[in-house]
Amino acid sequence: MPPSDDADDADRAEPGSGATALSTVPAAGSRRGTTPVGALKFFHGPMDCGKSTLALQLDHNHTRQGRRGLLLTRLDRSRRPQISSRMGLSRPAVEVAEDTDLAQLVRRSWAAGTRVDYLIVDEVQFFTPAQIDQLAVLADETQVDVYTFGITTDFRGRLFPATARLVELADEVLPLQVEVLCWCGRPGRFNARVVDGEMVRTGDTVVVADTEAPGDQDRQDTVRYQVLCRTHHRTGDLGPGAAAALPIET
Repeated sequence: MPPSDDADDADRAEPGSGATALSTVPAAGSRRGTTPVGALKFFHGPMDCGKSTLALQLDHNHTRQGRRGLLLTRLDRSRRPQISSRMGLSRPAVEVAEDTDLAQLVRRSWAAGTRVDYLIVDEVQFFTPAQIDQLAVLADETQVDVYTFGITTDFRGRLFPATARLVELADEVLPLQVEVLCWCGRPGRFNARVVDGEMVRTGDTVVVADTEAPGDQDRQDTVRYQVLCRTHHRTGDLGPGAAAALPIET
């Protein structure tokens, strides 16, 4: 007697799945029958760990595979609508304001005939929690992949509101692997704000830019950032080379 169709189905089923290959009920652990969604990922780290460089590399890799993306930023160090890295790489980007609706921004791109397969979001710590929710909606409801990059904590060592929301919502929270060191040689995780050679713990959350301009070294009303380990961020010890760090204009 020839084998039945049911036997063929059973032979094609995955071992241990508990269901045939043609079963209308997905096997346990299977994603068959589920609605596809995009990914929401958060890449984070202190200054100098290569966040913007990775953002541009990721955009380059996706573009080479025929995907179309949209680059977003807020308050880039260059003070221009672009994503720029300290290694000299840059690409134009959309400057996002505090009241920008990111879901509407993508929909307008679609309406104009521009396909958006993914978003690259740099300086995400400066976005609002509501905008992080909008990114999650885009990933879930439109299958857009969202890659965000930013600093986790501010100069006081406290989570930015946007990064706190990302930690709550992101599919993956990924520390960058390029190690940044404190002056003592331990891993640096905190971005200290230094004014007139002294570390400060009060002031505006956002001070943009981090490179010195001609003549700044002779000014007294300057602020700079320095990466420190937890111990030296707590004690405010900037180390013996503090005076050599680059100032930035307030």
